[in-house]
Amino acid sequence: MIEVRLFKHLLEFKQPSGTSRGVLTDKPSWIFEAIHPSGRIVQGESSVIPGLSPDFYSEGEYVFLLKIAKVHLEHFINSQGKTKEFLLKARETWSNEPSILFALEMFVLKWENSGEFVFDNDVTKGVLPIPINGLVWMGSVDFMSRQIEEKLKAGFKTVKMKIGAIDLDDELELLFGVRRRFSASDITLRVDANGAFNEKNVRSVLKSLRELEIHSIEQPIAIGQKELMRDLCKENIIPIALDEELIGVNHRNEKEDLLQFIQPQFIILKPSLHGGITGCKEWIEIAQNLKMDWWMTSALESSIGLDAIAQFLGEYNIILPQGLGTGALYTNNFESDWKVENGFLVKS
Repeated sequence: MIEVRLFKHLLEFKQPSGTSRGVLTDKPSWIFEAIHPSGRIVQGESSVIPGLSPDFYSEGEYVFLLKIAKVHLEHFINSQGKTKEFLLKARETWSNEPSILFALEMFVLKWENSGEFVFDNDVTKGVLPIPINGLVWMGSVDFMSRQIEEKLKAGFKTVKMKIGAIDLDDELELLFGVRRRFSASDITLRVDANGAFNEKNVRSVLKSLRELEIHSIEQPIAIGQKELMRDLCKENIIPIALDEELIGVNHRNEKEDLLQFIQPQFIILKPSLHGGITGCKEWIEIAQNLKMDWWMTSALESSIGLDAIAQFLGEYNIILPQGLGTGALYTNNFESDWKVENGFLVKS
């Protein structure tokens, strides 16, 4: 009988990283691991961000669910179950636990392929690189300024900056600094507000950002204000991308209703937060039917989860830069086959 090992891996940040959930010094992931008869190690990562992940209430409850999922995986492996049937059942069972569902999906798909790959496509084979944005983390003005310079020197053509954490004038000045040197056709600027603004100030912020020819703003206001969000999208002062607004919306009719009502210009997908592989496929299909664009980002996964997301993206015709790094944030990440070259994620 093949046993699946389940263990916690606490990813340690090289330096404290500012997010909408505060400053992070570490982040937990749980790993499913087993040795395939081919001799290859197969892994699935269940990654959470405490305070944001909809399926993480406490570590005790979460580990209890993981142990149930582990039993399901062992039964699948040892009974030589059918992958398609397992994945359909997993979607039904774990739709409210997207991080666990994503771990199960990447594990089972890789198991089916003898531990070689999750998806077989040109990205996975290293033939096609993925365009990505360079992410500027929240912090002091000097810290953010240094990050911007690093991204530009590294060859990124799209830079995404988190805003709403420090004085807005300082943040705008950082963005102006880029625009004084590079036009919008040379460097694309994205911003992520993580719901930082409100009805009183959001329009003035959007107008200031419009002067900078900002590509888009993620989640300018907090979730749950659908009428205001709809109005902002309709006014289109600058294009708006929904992110946190999509968390916890798990059924197709609910997804269609949300996107049809708000009519955002973009949606941003994270498999660990937005329904795993199958859930994100559904979001993409709905968005495309409604003529909306999308891109995908990681949710601070380790190299294991990042690998699965990159391979998943290879199933699509990627045009817009995606929000993927190489896990260089961590001191104790797993080994990776991916590297960043001139703003592209490349299979090495």
